[in-house]
Amino acid sequence: MAGNDATLTPPPRGDNMVRGDDKLRGDDAARIAVLLPLGLNTAYDYLVPDGEIVPEGTFVRVPLGSREVTGVVWGAGDAEADGGVARGRLKEIIAVLPVPPLPESVRKLVDWVAEYTLAKRGAVLRMAMSVPAALEPAKMRVAFLSTGNEPERLTPARRRVLKLLADGLPQGATELAREAAVSTGVVKGLAESGALRQISLPAELAPETPDWRQPRATLSSDQSSAAAALRESVTDATFSVTLLDGVTGSGKTEVYFEAVAAALEAGRQVLVMLPEIALSTQWLERFRARFGSAPCIWHSELGQRARRETWRAVASGAARIVVGARSALWLPFAELGLIVVDEEHDSAFKQEDGVIYHARDMAVMRARLESCSLVLSSATPSLETLANVRAGRYQSLDLPDRHGGAQLPHIEVVDMRDEPPPRGAWISPPLRAALEDCFAAGQQAVLFLNRRGYAPLTLCRACGHRLQCPNCTAWLVAHRFSDTLNCHHCGYYQRPPEACPKCKVEGKLAACGPGVERVAEEAAALFPNARSEIVTSDTIAGPDEAAGFIGRIEKHEIDLLIGTQIIAKGHHFPLLTLVGVIDADLGLAGGDLRAAERTYQLLHQVAGRAGRAQLAGRVLLQTYMPEHPVMAALCSGEREAFLTREAEAREQHGQPPAGRLAAVILSGRHEASVADTARALARLARNSLPRDSGIDILGPAPAPLALLRGRYRYRLLIKCARAVLPQPWLRAWLDELDPPSRVTLRVDVDPYSFL
Repeated sequence: MAGNDATLTPPPRGDNMVRGDDKLRGDDAARIAVLLPLGLNTAYDYLVPDGEIVPEGTFVRVPLGSREVTGVVWGAGDAEADGGVARGRLKEIIAVLPVPPLPESVRKLVDWVAEYTLAKRGAVLRMAMSVPAALEPAKMRVAFLSTGNEPERLTPARRRVLKLLADGLPQGATELAREAAVSTGVVKGLAESGALRQISLPAELAPETPDWRQPRATLSSDQSSAAAALRESVTDATFSVTLLDGVTGSGKTEVYFEAVAAALEAGRQVLVMLPEIALSTQWLERFRARFGSAPCIWHSELGQRARRETWRAVASGAARIVVGARSALWLPFAELGLIVVDEEHDSAFKQEDGVIYHARDMAVMRARLESCSLVLSSATPSLETLANVRAGRYQSLDLPDRHGGAQLPHIEVVDMRDEPPPRGAWISPPLRAALEDCFAAGQQAVLFLNRRGYAPLTLCRACGHRLQCPNCTAWLVAHRFSDTLNCHHCGYYQRPPEACPKCKVEGKLAACGPGVERVAEEAAALFPNARSEIVTSDTIAGPDEAAGFIGRIEKHEIDLLIGTQIIAKGHHFPLLTLVGVIDADLGLAGGDLRAAERTYQLLHQVAGRAGRAQLAGRVLLQTYMPEHPVMAALCSGEREAFLTREAEAREQHGQPPAGRLAAVILSGRHEASVADTARALARLARNSLPRDSGIDILGPAPAPLALLRGRYRYRLLIKCARAVLPQPWLRAWLDELDPPSRVTLRVDVDPYSFL
């Protein structure tokens, strides 16, 4: 959905689409179509036993060859459809599963996303059925109630257990033992004595219920106006998209919390999507302060039991609000009334594996299907979103000032051509002086470098050989703390060799360039008394680790953070007043059409960590290109002028959001086979493409990462005007090719990565 276009209508559906009535009865419409969560595009026909009622969306278990598979009733079967099977050859469904049906909005979203992304419908459905255990009957758990009978021997431990059960509510042995500070043996002993009665309860625990009536934070006049507009859009219960555009620290979260409160008051569910759910500790604290309870959480780090309980609670309507990563978009909300996409510009919302889609863009369609409000929140909105605002498809609410009188930080460049650091160092003299002043004042600082590890390259000073991953077109990154050379693409690692693998000379391998570990080493030498910590995806593996590092900063147990983009994600630390960017030019290389926009967004976000309270903030950007438009815009604060120039440049070249792109990526173990297939595909395309189609085909060419995870890769890029929908032609074109089984073909509509 190039430009997350809310007005875009789905491409024409294929002949294999299945539709039916709302309810299908076994006695008068016994033939049903069941979509399976497999790499298939067609729903299969099955029979319903006489007398059974099977609504659309029902989860059913069906036979498929020699195995049983769980699928979803997608509509009425059709013996006349292409490839239809005679009634006599159909098999009956095995069982109807005792869970609420998959909502119609999710089924329509599956159909739409499959058509838009050219993915198989079954593969898209798999994302909505990501927790198979949630479809099984709920297990029972053992709990205990007080019988009112006092045991013969009443120890202090037993007395504490009985006191906990005095309210008449049952509790499990483990939770009783934990709260009473006793062993589970004490609980079992009370049951054996007759003081407790054992009962069975459903395994699912009811989620906490947020209270929208609780007092809200004090809002400024700008915040109050924006909050009122969002509440009105939620109350209208119609589809709308609103951009909440506010500078870092302007209180956007508190504003959209008022929209959340309006949805809860109306009895509807809420989904809040965050790009880094593992870093949501401060967000969750703010939510609990506003609504008195924690929301349900959805992300990849959850255990299977938590995922099962959350999925079922969402489907039943018991979970009133969910905060999650992009996969939360596929949860079966029973009555969704509001979607919020926080940091809507963040590339983490783009899924690059499996079904390739952008969760922000698909959230637009989910909101349309649910007839609900969508809020896109950002301090640095994407050009696609801003284009929709300018076109009148989205509303926009602005928060131009920081909350509580805090001022935006002063941003300045350090021209590394004039003020370079000493040889072999990376912290310039002006940044070093600023760090000294910061620590002397008892304040905190950040050194930002978006590069993990110690050094991005290791080479031999004798022969020039560079250590490369054997599976990828990528240099091995030195990690000094783990004493390994790592590939950040496939996970390969090895110990650093003593001698060069090529010339066999020992002692000549040298680490080149800085990573965060190398910067941390330099900072420790410069400021031995400063307490520092490295924060990257290597050190923050989940919510617990994130909560720990946030707690240490808030308690001022850390003076200096050295980290990657993970530290740019919405944190609020009152004592953090200085941000130093080690290599501000890093993201501007590589030919990515979004390079300038992304670099501006990232540096603006990390700069926004400074001076968020009453203390003034300062940001130093170390750059060799101080005249670059990104650096100029950051220092001057002229965001609109920069974005206007960027949009005009894209329009001149027909690039998104002014145009549309789709990438076709072919990969395989044998380079010659991949290259031959790519060339055959290009010839087929150019021969079948109408002259007036408005579609251009670029390539094929080896991908920048020509070898990835042991597979050779070639790319074609499809480019067309904004008014052209390429999907119908793309599907027809790709269907004509019969690639070798050893070559994999993937399509990325609206690509964000060009590697």
